[in-house]
Amino acid sequence: MADLSILIPSRNEMFLSRTIEDILANIEGDTEVIAIADGCWPDPPVADHPRVNMIHFTESVGQRRATNEAAKLSRSKYIMKADAHCAFDKGFDIKLMKTFEYDWTVILRMYNLHAFDWVCKKCGDRTYQGPTPSVCPKCQGLIFERDIVWKPRLNRRTDFARFDSDLHFQYHSQYEKRPESKGDIADVMCHVGACWAMHRERYWELGGMDENVGSWGQMGVEVSCKTWLSGGRQVVNKTTWFGHMFRTSGGDFGFPYPLSGRAVDHARKVSKDTWFNNKFEKQIHPLSWMLEKFWPIPGWTDEDLLRVQKVGANFPGIQNKVLWEETVTPVSAVLEPVASEAIGKTLTKGAVYYTDNRIDPVIMDVVQKQIKKSCNGTSITSVSLAPIDFGKNIVLNQERGVLSMFRQILAGIEATDTDIIFLIEHDVLYHKSHFDFVPPKKYVVYFNENTWRVDSKTGQALFYYCKQVSGVCAYRDVLLEHYRKRVERVEREGYDRSMGYEPGAHPFPRGVDNLISETWWSDQPNVDIRHGCNLTKSRWSQDQFRNKDTCKGWKMSDEIPHWGVTKGRFQEFLKEIQT
Repeated sequence: MADLSILIPSRNEMFLSRTIEDILANIEGDTEVIAIADGCWPDPPVADHPRVNMIHFTESVGQRRATNEAAKLSRSKYIMKADAHCAFDKGFDIKLMKTFEYDWTVILRMYNLHAFDWVCKKCGDRTYQGPTPSVCPKCQGLIFERDIVWKPRLNRRTDFARFDSDLHFQYHSQYEKRPESKGDIADVMCHVGACWAMHRERYWELGGMDENVGSWGQMGVEVSCKTWLSGGRQVVNKTTWFGHMFRTSGGDFGFPYPLSGRAVDHARKVSKDTWFNNKFEKQIHPLSWMLEKFWPIPGWTDEDLLRVQKVGANFPGIQNKVLWEETVTPVSAVLEPVASEAIGKTLTKGAVYYTDNRIDPVIMDVVQKQIKKSCNGTSITSVSLAPIDFGKNIVLNQERGVLSMFRQILAGIEATDTDIIFLIEHDVLYHKSHFDFVPPKKYVVYFNENTWRVDSKTGQALFYYCKQVSGVCAYRDVLLEHYRKRVERVEREGYDRSMGYEPGAHPFPRGVDNLISETWWSDQPNVDIRHGCNLTKSRWSQDQFRNKDTCKGWKMSDEIPHWGVTKGRFQEFLKEIQT
């Protein structure tokens, strides 16, 4: 049984065998190919190979059913649907499976594939791939041969895509400027449908491909909406790539499946009815939730969104929630790119620093000096369990613990009157770029994921993707409301680990509310010092994690980018920071 099955539905595909050859040349894991010859035999034929299974249908069943039939034959942990005209990165399968959670749909970074050129037999002039030329523009020659190139066009890259208010696939290059697009793994609204992967069991949980939509079209929209609205996550993995040959020129270089206007209209009609009216039986969010997550979205007006929101207001499980008004941010507020009251003025920033006073005084002193140097005028409110001389100090007479930490954060937020608040800790070295961030949306909690850990005893440095309270930045009103609810609930029920420490980590009722959380990356990393008295446990081996999906991007190092070498010289490292 393979780990990954690559499903390739194909019809009239001249490059199916070339695509399979490319896959076999570049896989490095236990990966197989299941290809469907849908209504015709591949020409040229696919060579026999122990990792390749070919299924032939005498009459065409369509791309959706062909994908489902291929998935039925798989027994792998993961499946990946790919078009029959693609090239792949070396080791793409290992890179794909390395960072993969159960409810994720993962797409690869996409490049346009330069598959071939037409070469004039008379003068050798080359024409970029497309329909067969009728005449050479240079010598008027009439005979051409296809010369295979099969290389990605590195200047034609796509990481992010969207769909517009008519559910048409569109590119989303503007999204790359947003902080939530940073990092090797980033959320993506939609994809072209040419190459995507998920857990095989998850695929069937979502019902596979909906054959009622029709043979072809809307596949990227279908997979994207099923993923997000069922409570999952769709991401692009930028550590690897595939190249896709686009053929929209018509003639003898058009789509492999015959497309009638009636069939296309039917696919879009079914798709609109399903998603605009929230009819997918597995969804736990209305379509409006997905739009709000990625808002603003080109191709959508405020009026378009309002219509979707009105339908979403009647979504089962939302309208009838007793605690709706208490636990859910109003839908209209999520969309504000900045707080409306802040328009026309400079947004003010504050930092809430909290400490349990159980830390090496040398580390505390270095961290405080680094914060003062980096925060660039950001006001500081410190909340401690014993008096300290740092910012505006508030002392809570309590014992160290989770509830005490939540109370400290709340007290600091209540005492800070700035528009934006950073939550900062006594054992994290913050880079200046951390405090440059401005949250682009008001009712979202942002986490800086660009954080390395360092062992104060050995100087060993470690990175993996993680949302930490020490990296939180959000608008004050949002954090104030959240921590009031958090403190009240923990006082009433006690702390349950399933709740998590982080705002926006879990929806209600597991979490205290339905805040949305997103990530950003500062230009340079912060450094989380692990010193033996941290409130949370330090882990230096992936074996120490019960769920290996929570330590993705694992990287051990002797040094930290920007900060320098730490291993075997932690004390010297601290001294260098102060100079």
